[in-house]
Amino acid sequence: MAAAPKRQDTRKFFENLSGAGKSIGVLTSGGDAQGMNAAVRAVVRMGIYVEAKVYFIYEGYQGMVDGGDNIKEATWESVSSMLQVGGTVIGSARCKEFRVREGRLRAAHNLVQRGINNLCVIGGDGSLTGANLFREEWSGLLGELLGQGLIDEEAARSNSELHIVGMVGSIDNDFCGTDMTIGTDSALHRIIEVVDAIMTTAQSHQRTFVLEVMGRHCGYLAMVSALACGADWVFIPEMPPEDGWEDVMCQKLSENRADKKRLNIIIVAEGAIDSHNKAITPDNIKELVVRCLGFDTRVTILGHVQRGGTPSAFDRILASRMGVEAVLALLEASATTPACVVSLVGNQAVRLPLMECVQMTQEVQKAMDEKKFEEAVRLRGSSFENNLTTYRLLSYHKAELPNSSFNVAVLNVGAPAAGMNAAVRAAVRVGISEGHKMFAVSDGFEGFYKGQIKEIKWGDVGGWTGQGGSLLGTKRTLPGKHLEEIAEQIRIHNINALMVIGGFEAYVGLLELAAARERYDELCVPMVMVPATVSNNIPGSDLSIGSDTALNAITDTCDRIKQSASGTKRRVFIIETMGGYCGYLATVGGLAAGADTVYIYEEPFNIRDLQANVEHLTQKMKTSIQRGLVLRNENSNENFTTDFIYQLYTEEGRGVFDCRKNILGHMQQGGAPSPFDRNFGTKVAAKAIQWVTKTLKESYKGGRVFTNSEDTACLLGMRRRALVFQPVSKLRDETDFVHRIPKEQWWLKLRPLMKILAKYKTSYDVSDSGQLEHVSRVRAREGDTI
Repeated sequence: MAAAPKRQDTRKFFENLSGAGKSIGVLTSGGDAQGMNAAVRAVVRMGIYVEAKVYFIYEGYQGMVDGGDNIKEATWESVSSMLQVGGTVIGSARCKEFRVREGRLRAAHNLVQRGINNLCVIGGDGSLTGANLFREEWSGLLGELLGQGLIDEEAARSNSELHIVGMVGSIDNDFCGTDMTIGTDSALHRIIEVVDAIMTTAQSHQRTFVLEVMGRHCGYLAMVSALACGADWVFIPEMPPEDGWEDVMCQKLSENRADKKRLNIIIVAEGAIDSHNKAITPDNIKELVVRCLGFDTRVTILGHVQRGGTPSAFDRILASRMGVEAVLALLEASATTPACVVSLVGNQAVRLPLMECVQMTQEVQKAMDEKKFEEAVRLRGSSFENNLTTYRLLSYHKAELPNSSFNVAVLNVGAPAAGMNAAVRAAVRVGISEGHKMFAVSDGFEGFYKGQIKEIKWGDVGGWTGQGGSLLGTKRTLPGKHLEEIAEQIRIHNINALMVIGGFEAYVGLLELAAARERYDELCVPMVMVPATVSNNIPGSDLSIGSDTALNAITDTCDRIKQSASGTKRRVFIIETMGGYCGYLATVGGLAAGADTVYIYEEPFNIRDLQANVEHLTQKMKTSIQRGLVLRNENSNENFTTDFIYQLYTEEGRGVFDCRKNILGHMQQGGAPSPFDRNFGTKVAAKAIQWVTKTLKESYKGGRVFTNSEDTACLLGMRRRALVFQPVSKLRDETDFVHRIPKEQWWLKLRPLMKILAKYKTSYDVSDSGQLEHVSRVRAREGDTI
């Protein structure tokens, strides 16, 4: 990174980008997906913020072709209350007319009449390909309209270029170049809700359930939901089972039953095929299981349930970030920039050439048609590949395992976080399949020094992925005062490696253990930590297991609270969130719930700021949106408490609005883990154990494991685009130990976004957006994206 002064000079602020005199049209096209409304809202508000005109184009391309009332100017208030609504409120339709030039000519005429020459298209690859074709034909269409006397020279000149930015809205996650498309996470929420419900009834009756999920050409939903619920078998189009799969599957199902498992779950993507391109349907599978095993088997087809319902917190944030990025891309577009797609890779917003992504997406289909399935999986991207590899690792307990003669202990430390159990399950199973003997430690470091350590087997962790909290038990006790006893326990049980899953105490604990290596040889073993805490306050990782579930809990509650306010009108809610001194939950929750203001410790505020916020809400009450939402992180300020802010708002808002307050408390720590946390926990833990295996082999000398180098006491974290192992000792300088937070936090750059969407004037550094990348290069650089 360049030296600090230089960094100042190169920063680019979006205040310098003006949209005055520009008109942007926004449309949703193709199949609907949850989160499309959040994207529309972000485009409209960001567009209006930079003084551009923004138009809704209703019913997708059909509305563009028909014109008239289908193209209407949007206002700030017209996108209020859209954030929590699933589907698309501006409608979507499949449009035959736009496929022919005649239709596109009418569409061009309708746009030119209103001076719209910037389009933001939210849809799948078909919709985006159509938009690109429209752009390529644009000057020809204008020439034709001019020739027919439908537009004049001036209109043709002022609209000579058409700029297009796409956002991918598709629940199938079938678009190459993006890690997640808008709607995928919400669809996974719907699937997992159903699977969790079905598991309880299947358990009662010892049944086998065959579930069909959407994904005609892409098995992402099937594969991730199979990972997230620990399904026995999964069928996806990209990986047809080998000949003779029927016997293998039936044998596995009966082994699982013999292993005291009372139920079987089989997940089928609707496009699943065998190696001869013959469709595999849920009914085929049911018939097979009944015929071969005689199990009571039921079929459930999820269908359009997966498209419905409210968008998850992840989809709202993804769509809001992409919507703002899309407007920036349109403001910066020139005649030479290709049409682009804004997307997320890892944790970073990127822009990619639209046609490169479309071509790669089509190549996947071509590879599948030609039965080059390995190639299809590779083209889908490393995120897809990693999911598949992890599923294969975890799903099947092989009879012949390597024997490593190493013992590995797993423990949870700190407060419980949803997804911890999924991580323990993955660690245990991957460890066993790598030949280790796995030991579970109950109640964190406290249980460790008391000797609550016992071997844990493959079957012991069955059904753990969907359980909230920590089944091993967890405590905040630090190891520092009990090093003697811990070393003794390591000796007694001959433990050769440690895996710690937990929050800030786990990080501090690992630092203490690593520092004590010079006094205790027993501690000279590989140690790895996986961050799991709702607060997301661990240095060295952008995300931690459990924070996504907590965000969804906050978002759901805020939705309900906003709904109650829309009935009473003129009401402001002040809501306190968890997080210690870390403002992640409050900030990102505020972005997902559409908050007006969020108070956090990292951004100091004073009485004048509070006064300005009250004033801002007073102005808002004069519009048609007569409610307010204010979030406050629990430790944001010791004097401006939630009660203080509530009393101040009540007093200052007297006669204009009334106030209510809500402290969300421990509901943010509980609940079943979200699909993201199950998946993230599973993948991170599997990767951590693979590192442990490698490090054990490297540090095994003279008949014992011994290592005291700092790179063998690591934290595995997600940094921007990749999962990286970092020595805990190197992270010490990045940590504010008093407030238990990292000194630099990536999500602070989302705060201006939240303020803009709540109509505050603010400064927004856009230096790290705006570089157009190429699809293949993104894939090469990702390394190990999640």
